[in-house]
Amino acid sequence: MATDETSPLLLPVEQDTTGPKEDTMSTLLWKTGAVFGATAVGLGAFGAHGLKKHISDPNKLANWSTAAQYQLIHSVALLVASNNPVAGAFFTAGMTMFSGSLYALTLDTERFRFMGPVTPLGGLCLIAGWLTLAFGKRGAAMRWPRV
Repeated sequence: MATDETSPLLLPVEQDTTGPKEDTMSTLLWKTGAVFGATAVGLGAFGAHGLKKHISDPNKLANWSTAAQYQLIHSVALLVASNNPVAGAFFTAGMTMFSGSLYALTLDTERFRFMGPVTPLGGLCLIAGWLTLAFGKRGAAMRWPRV
């Protein structure tokens, strides 16, 4: 196959010179934190107003409130830690497991009984996220270690 200077295979690759690109992981964690925060407010409002019409057990309502509160607090933590993918992963997993399992168990304890052990695992992930922030370099992006 003959090639010449007009071949598309030899055209120079155009470089984006508009400025530095955003760190995709940081952007993803920021957006994830914002979405988790918005859903925490919505789920908290539902728990305070709509859920009481369907569930009368005060312990279940308290669990729902705890789930929404922890989700909201850790949504803000995820925004703060958006440049730290390790802490961000721990916070995301922790909110999903901790708050998610509490929401599910509140709605249907029998159906979601298997999620009971997930709640403390989510709590451990939340703690790990805070410890990752505590022992990481302040303001520096941390990366997963290569294996």
